[in-house]
Parts: sequence; C-alpha cells; structure tokens
Amino acid sequence: MSLFGVMRTGVSGMSAQSNKLSTVSDNIANVNTTGYKRASTEFSSLILKSGSGNYDSGAVETTVRYAISDAGNLQFTTSTTDLAVQGNGFFVVQDPQGNNFLTRAGSFVPDSTGNLVNAAGFQLMGYNIQNGAAPVVAANGFGNLQVINVNQMGLQASPSTKATVAANLDPSAAIVATPAAAAGPGNYTSKTSMVTYDNIGNAVTLDVYAAKTAANTWDIEVYNGATALTTGPSAATTFTFDVTAVGKGALATTSPTSLAFNIPGGSAFTMDMSAMTQVASAFDFKATVDGNAPSAVEKVNIDKNGVVTAVLENGTQLPSYQIALATVPSPDHLTPEVGNVYSTNLDSGTVQVDVAGKNGLGTIQSGALEDSNVDLADELTSMIESQRSFTANSKAFQTGADLLDVVVNLKR
Repeated sequence: MSLFGVMRTGVSGMSAQSNKLSTVSDNIANVNTTGYKRASTEFSSLILKSGSGNYDSGAVETTVRYAISDAGNLQFTTSTTDLAVQGNGFFVVQDPQGNNFLTRAGSFVPDSTGNLVNAAGFQLMGYNIQNGAAPVVAANGFGNLQVINVNQMGLQASPSTKATVAANLDPSAAIVATPAAAAGPGNYTSKTSMVTYDNIGNAVTLDVYAAKTAANTWDIEVYNGATALTTGPSAATTFTFDVTAVGKGALATTSPTSLAFNIPGGSAFTMDMSAMTQVASAFDFKATVDGNAPSAVEKVNIDKNGVVTAVLENGTQLPSYQIALATVPSPDHLTPEVGNVYSTNLDSGTVQVDVAGKNGLGTIQSGALEDSNVDLADELTSMIESQRSFTANSKAFQTGADLLDVVVNLKR
C-alpha cells in the first residue's frame, strides 16, 4: 500500500465532508426561505484495482441531491397573492430577460407596474381568460403564457350581451289592451328595470314592461329608459304559459323562451326567459346581467384552480387570468438556479404545463406560503457527524504523513 495513497484518500475524505458541510450550512441558512428545498450530499466509493498482495487505497466522491419533490408545511398569511401549491407542480415564473423557470416560492406582490413578482423578482405567469376566454395551453412548453398584471385588470369596460331572468307573472292580473308600439306601452300590468352596459361601459337602463293580453298570454317589451320611451320598443315578444297539471305554470312548449335586441351603443343582447313562470304569486323579476363599467381594482381573489379575479370598486368581479402550473417527470433532477427557481435538463425530462387540478397537478392555496422542507434538528446532527468524520480523515492524513517522515529518516 502506498503511503501517498493513504494521504490522498484522507484528502478525498476531508473534501467530501467539506461538501457535506457546505450543503448543511446552506440548508441551515435557508431554513426560513419560502419554498426552499433541502440539499443533501451523497457519498460513493472509488475503488482502485489491487494486486493479490497489495491494497491500493481509493477515494470517495460526492453527489449533491435536492429534495425538490418533498413538500414543506403551509404557513397561512393575510395576503391573497401569497400562493402555495398543494400537491404536484410548480409555479411558472419569468425573469426580466424573459427566461422561464419553475418555483414553489409563491410570495407574490404587485410591483410598480402591477406585475405579480416574488421576493427574488421573478414574475408570475398565467393564461389570459378575460371576456370568458378559455386558457390556451401548450402542454409541452411555455407558449401563450403572459405575465399576470393586476393593474390591467381594472378600468376594463365589458359590454352586456346576455341576462338570465327568474320571473313570475301574476295570473290574477286583469287583461289589458295591447300596448301601443309607437309611443310606448300605454297599458301594462307590471314594470321593472335592469341596468346594462354599452361598448364603452356606459350604464344603459332598460325598462321591462309586462302586459297580460289574454288568459295565460303576456306581451313583454323592453324600452330604452334613457330616451323617455319616445323611440318605441326595442324588443317585444308574446309568451304563453301552460297551466295544466303537467305544465305547473311554466312556459308552454310552443312559447318563445328569450328576448333578443341591441343595446343602444352596445352589443346584441339576449334575455333568457326560460325560467319564467305564471303561478299564484305576485309579480317578481330578477335578472343576472353580464358586462361592467370601467372601475379600479379594489382587491384580487385567487381560487383553488388558479383563476385570478379582480374585484373592482363598483363590486364587479372580473376573472382575468388563470395561473399556470408545470411539472417534469423527475422533479428531484431539476437544476437549481439563483433566486430559488429551477430549470429543466435532460435528467429532469421535458416540462409539462397545464392549469391547477388537471393532469396530476395540485391545487392552489391562496393566502398561504410553503415553508422550507429543512429539518433544523437533522441538519445540526448531520453537521456534527460531518465534523467528526472530517477530523477522522485528517487523522488518517496525519498518520500517513508521520509514516512518510519515518521512511525519509531511515537513512540517518
């Protein structure tokens, strides 16, 4: 056995323990870092071929591994833009140069321009779902993703296009003459109003008149209240009801089920009247109308599917983005990058992108952050073990050096 081999093996052992101490110190330093994943140093032996009578000492090499797939505990906060992934998946983020990365660090806040960024300055990415659009997902890449900006979610005018009506017409009401179409309804049984929005967000109040013209027969007309009823009806339809035991006051099968017209200055508009009834009760009219006037964002809500909804100051709620989640076949082989983010490589496999709750991805918890998965007690124990091992390897090196001194001094 070579004395130089003893010394080299001792140096190899000290170097390996130094690597382990480095990962331990990193883990301890990041014990409170949101979304941090513990690093560990694994050892493997390097054996040199030896003859039958001699043993050639080898060495030890280290491999650093990351427990990326091990989730940390959730810590709840009061901010709706603090996000955590419950289950598989990573947030997709982007650096200022436009490069995409994966992360579990979800401490996002709006920056000066309204972009949601985390503590390391990475921007949160998602799909635009404004005006009811479905997310266009590129399954194996980051295509169609946008930076989520909360400022752009406000001051958006959305024209009204439909209303869902739940109404009841009083069957005991007296029959009236048919309203005069040119000058407005001179005779009507019941009246109500609803607010709609034109193409630039102006409120347009529409008056709805119901006139009982015969038994189980009603004319319903819609007028533009802003014109003082001088332009005539913008919509007029006759509805009939089935009062037999089978019908139970619902619309007859031959009756229309909707009203269609154009909102002044706005879009084509449809009132769904299919749920309207004529039962023994007073007149009642409730309408759920889409569209909104422009307004500033008061707050942002995020649901478990990652849908980012802007709550405007006027009370309107606008779903605007859906947060993207991504995963890879082997998360523990992702490459750690500066800023607590990860990039893909050949060992991790190709990135797969979708939205929360689909294709094996987890859900999103708003108002929570994922803690580091570092166990401080384990790290302190590993630090002591590594310290003792480093000392033992230094003793082996020292012993080899002392024996080498003996060999050098044999001639004296």
